Amino acid sequence: MSEASNSVAVDGGAAGRADRAAQRRAFASRYALLPLRLFLGVTFVYAALDKLSDGHYLAGSGDPASFVSQTQAVRAGSPISFLLGPALDAPTLFALAIAFGELAVGLGTLLGLWGRVAALGGALINLSLWLTVSWSVSPYYLGNDLAYLMAWTPLLLAGTPYLSVDGYLAARAGRDRARGLAEDRVKRRALVDGGIAAVAIGGAGLLTGSLTRTFGRGGKSAAKQSAAPVSSAPAPAGPAPSVPAASVPVGGSAQVKDPATGDAVYIVQPKAGQYCGLSSVCTHSGCAVDAPKNGQLYCPCHGSRFDAATGAVVNGPAVKPLPRYGVTKDGDQLKLGPLQS
Repeated sequence: MSEASNSVAVDGGAAGRADRAAQRRAFASRYALLPLRLFLGVTFVYAALDKLSDGHYLAGSGDPASFVSQTQAVRAGSPISFLLGPALDAPTLFALAIAFGELAVGLGTLLGLWGRVAALGGALINLSLWLTVSWSVSPYYLGNDLAYLMAWTPLLLAGTPYLSVDGYLAARAGRDRARGLAEDRVKRRALVDGGIAAVAIGGAGLLTGSLTRTFGRGGKSAAKQSAAPVSSAPAPAGPAPSVPAASVPVGGSAQVKDPATGDAVYIVQPKAGQYCGLSSVCTHSGCAVDAPKNGQLYCPCHGSRFDAATGAVVNGPAVKPLPRYGVTKDGDQLKLGPLQS
């Protein structure tokens, strides 16, 4: 084979590799937003069904986990507190609107139907949550609702053109134009079919949500009731957790574990010679609160604050105090006692 033939073969191989690399890059760019779309869609569908199946969500103000109690807890510290009045005037309507809104956004995002509209709905939901539930979170980057708000931005800009109902309708519209169909008929057909798909998906979503609300709440409540005896069982036998008294200065803390649950407990000394134990589990959504600092325990998930001497709520959205434990001093050791409240 001549030198010229070898050169052509080498150049052809290099060109082939470059072409395949370009195809891979184009494929990756085309579907780059698909993982984000799936994550947001699944998360919003799950969040909606979780609310609708939770017997606490639509309970009255007497339930600290209800929509009413959570809204009341964040109202004072929210920059849009003036908008929360109508929600508290008709809490069931607003609570259901949020849950079914999340379901519509999730299904629209997953199926790629009117993707930009779904993304706008998701962004508005997370904006409202950021300005209420997550507003007091410090530093700001620990507030997950702000991160979700930013995550909707790419889908709001790009839509859902691939592996989606939107993509199918757009491709069919292109074929209609190619065969000479008038533009107004192309747009009308896409709008009508998109509307039919939206009605079908919306109906399926309403049916799913209604069934979840009707049957899921009973199952969830029964599961909680059946689990109650387990949570109230006595602690296993064994020595009580203890720490050196010197490791708990006034205003400081040391961490042990509740032998019954395995949850972390802070042993604190708010005043000289005064000791108690406080659960590290936030009563709002179960996140772990930070160690006491400046007389308070802070929850990084949604910004709740608790008094480090009593466990009382200083700042919502939590409305229930941290569970307290007795603490006894035995020589130079502080021993964790039983749960008191």
